[in-house]
Amino acid sequence: MKLGVYLEFSYVRPTDELIQELSGCKAISDYFKLTLINSEQIQKFGADLMEAKRSDSQQFFLLAIMAIAGGITVANLYYNQPLLTLIAKDFNTSASAVSLIPTLTQVGYALGILLLVPMGDLLERRRLIVIMMGLTAVALALAAVSPSLTWLVVASLAIGVTTIAAQVIVPFATQLVKPHKRGKAVGTMMSGLLIGILLARTVSGFVGASLGWRAMYWIASGLMLMLAVVMAKVLPLSQPSLQTSYIRLMRSLIHLMQTQPRLQQASLIGAMTFGAFSAFWSTLAFLLEQPPYHYGSDVVGLFGLVGVVGAAAAPVAGRFADRRSPRLTLGFGIVTTAFSFILFWTLGYQIWGLVVGVILLDLGVQVTQISNQTSIYKLPKEIHSRLNAVYVTFYFVGGALGSFLGAYGWSHWGWAGVCGLSLGLMAIATIYFFKNRGDSQRPIEQDSD
Repeated sequence: MKLGVYLEFSYVRPTDELIQELSGCKAISDYFKLTLINSEQIQKFGADLMEAKRSDSQQFFLLAIMAIAGGITVANLYYNQPLLTLIAKDFNTSASAVSLIPTLTQVGYALGILLLVPMGDLLERRRLIVIMMGLTAVALALAAVSPSLTWLVVASLAIGVTTIAAQVIVPFATQLVKPHKRGKAVGTMMSGLLIGILLARTVSGFVGASLGWRAMYWIASGLMLMLAVVMAKVLPLSQPSLQTSYIRLMRSLIHLMQTQPRLQQASLIGAMTFGAFSAFWSTLAFLLEQPPYHYGSDVVGLFGLVGVVGAAAAPVAGRFADRRSPRLTLGFGIVTTAFSFILFWTLGYQIWGLVVGVILLDLGVQVTQISNQTSIYKLPKEIHSRLNAVYVTFYFVGGALGSFLGAYGWSHWGWAGVCGLSLGLMAIATIYFFKNRGDSQRPIEQDSD
């Protein structure tokens, strides 16, 4: 039977656009079982269509709020990077000693993700997000009143452990959209995260230069308190996907890492890529302080704005990963990141070389991150929080390693040492990308827990 409706005794054939709109509502057959449709049915049809559009608008608004929240939250991990030279002068200590601040922040974040993020599959997510944001505000306030470097290092570890709300938000967002839109949702979330990371350096650099490094921690603490209130109001309640004990939940992480080749590849490549990224950003302030630059923390922060150009590619990468293969975008991300360090090594003492390199670095890291997470979110959705926990734990262990290697390379061989060690990390990522080509395409295995 042909689809059609009689409106005022005139036969109207539905357009392709109308049928496409109908596909987002109820089944078309619900409306076209009869050739004639009375006025009440037409009104109901229109109301359903409007409700579908309204639902899409609300979903877009919610995802945007969640992306902004993720960006503000994850920024807490990076405020310290432009402030390192100011902190070193305040406590009269060396660059290698003060590098413990970003290193321990990332170690703490990895611990928090490993131990706390899996609870997103076990507990109601909105409550977990709000509680962790409140604890982050407390840790930031403790950093602001630090009387010594040791105190600040310990407070930085606490900031890392508690700043895990963003990694509960990301898998939460993927469950609010249809499966074929998850790559786009991940792209939106990761745009928020990376822009938060990059703008954190810009804001921190200017605040540090104008008000001192302690002021940045106080401002961040206040932001987290306000954000906790907003999240309590706008986030929907979630239903825990697991009924199990915390111990069994932790054991299941090991099982996932042993049985899921997609997760193995994404975790190692993500760790190496973010390690190189962290090596650059944890030493940039020391490079720009020396000849020929002689710049302060405010200029270091401006490089965060440059990186936003690369971050803007995230939604595009997410859509491409949805339509084609995340592996294609992953390869592009690895090559782009590696090439940025060749630029840093050869042209790092020219400002335009640094600018172009930062754009490429942030583009490459963002595309790699989107590709990895799109790939692992093709696994069953009931294990998404645990997948994210394993992946991001490796990611930030790699970041901590990169911060350490960056400081080590700078202390022993200068800028060439930073770039050389970073290229070494990217070489490992490239080898693993080709070595595990077949494994990453293996059929998906269901998790027993």
